[in-house]
Amino acid sequence: MRIRKTSDALEEKDIEMIARVSDALAHPVRLKLFRHIMQCNKSMETVCNKDLVMAFNYAQATISQHMKKLVESGLIEVKKKDKFSYYYANLGILMQYIDITKKYSII
Repeated sequence: MRIRKTSDALEEKDIEMIARVSDALAHPVRLKLFRHIMQCNKSMETVCNKDLVMAFNYAQATISQHMKKLVESGLIEVKKKDKFSYYYANLGILMQYIDITKKYSII
C-alpha cells in the first residue's frame, strides 16, 4: 500500500504565485513595462497609461492589456486619482517571487 503525501497549503500557494508572476513576466512587453515603472518609481516619477504610451511605441489598448496582466499578478499596484490611474511597482511581491523561486530551484 502506497501512502501519498498530502500537499502542504503553503507550498501550493507558493507554486500558484510562481506561476502567476512568471506568466506576467513571460511577455517581453510586460517585462519592459514593469522595468520602466520600477525605474520611474525609483526616481519618484508618477506613471500613468499615457506616460507608457509615450515611452513605448505601442497602442493604448496594447498597453492597457499588458498592464491588466501585471496588475492581476500583483507586481503592479494601481492608485486612482481623478480620472487617471497611476502605476506603482510592488517590490514586495517581486521579492517574494524571487525568494520562493530560489526555494524551489533545483540548482
